[in-house]
Amino acid sequence: MHFVTRAIHAGQEPEPRTGSVNVPIYQTSTYAQDGVGEHRGWDYGRSGNPTRDALQTALASLEEADDAVVFASGLAAEDAVFRTLSPGDHVVMGDDVYGGTWRQVAQVHVPAGLEVSTVDMGDLDAVRAAVRPSTRLVWVETPTNPLLKVVDIAATAEIAHEADARLVVDNTFATPWLTQPLGLGADLVVHSTTKYLGGHSDVVGGAVCTDAETAERLRFLQNAVGAVGGPFDNYLTLRGIKTLGVRMQAHCANAGAIATHLAEHPAVAAVHYPGLPDHPGHEIAARQMRDFGGMVSVQLAGGRAAAEVVATSTELFFLAESLGGVESLVEHPGVMTHASVAGTPLEVPDDLLRLSVGIEHVDDLLADLDAALAHAA
Repeated sequence: MHFVTRAIHAGQEPEPRTGSVNVPIYQTSTYAQDGVGEHRGWDYGRSGNPTRDALQTALASLEEADDAVVFASGLAAEDAVFRTLSPGDHVVMGDDVYGGTWRQVAQVHVPAGLEVSTVDMGDLDAVRAAVRPSTRLVWVETPTNPLLKVVDIAATAEIAHEADARLVVDNTFATPWLTQPLGLGADLVVHSTTKYLGGHSDVVGGAVCTDAETAERLRFLQNAVGAVGGPFDNYLTLRGIKTLGVRMQAHCANAGAIATHLAEHPAVAAVHYPGLPDHPGHEIAARQMRDFGGMVSVQLAGGRAAAEVVATSTELFFLAESLGGVESLVEHPGVMTHASVAGTPLEVPDDLLRLSVGIEHVDDLLADLDAALAHAA
């Protein structure tokens, strides 16, 4: 079946007792058992839930994975992946990643014994040089957050596998509609389902899509730690992925038009968007992505002061963290989502704004940005 069909049907057959075409919200903490230790597949809400199972089946289908495990948040999903490692194990990570990812690694896992090196993932020789005998994971975001660098997944997977390491791809920005990393050689795909998969800024969640053996290990860790989302959260994410394909087409079309427009604006010093022909990763993005995504980052000619004025002057672009909802958002990464990387090699430019381009009419969005840029000038 085609992607958009699987997004609506995988794991979401009509409920057999009533014929409900929506997966029910199984709002229960426990399940009656037929005998001592004899249950019908579910015994306790932390360990399993039919609504969660449906979402996991759907996400595994969309990423063409053997299995998927959904979590209470994207960071909970990432934490479970890092917990599969042991003290002394080494991770190679990109030098442009979500601030929350870096905060977790640097302040939680490194003190517990994990070793981490950051590198420009666009430089394959640098990635190869960073790998050690103790390297167990190579961690990739593509496009990266917030500078929208593009990483060659297939080439990076080859480097990781030559070192007997596994490749993890954070596919939150691209979504499985645009990129399916497992088919390019990745071993695990992580998501903040809060973003494009949920799509409506009304739910927080995360997921890991991978092989069956790894999923079993992650599910054990999840049950032991308790990092599970509630059934209503799972239901909202299921509802969101039904329209992922059509939403992503609108996000990409709007983002491409905005990036092209801003690239010619005198108040803009630089535009970071893989769809622009002069983007350093444009050719790789064209090869491994269906389209170029809904995220655009810009640097203002007037520096941080201009960036802050623009961020607080838009009307349709709400000043807020997060991304991937139907509404447009603007944020200043250096102060907001990436404050935890200040003073590190991952620090982002202070004149940078990150735009999550929504699915409003593009003419209205362009007018909103133009008015804010004029106000800054």
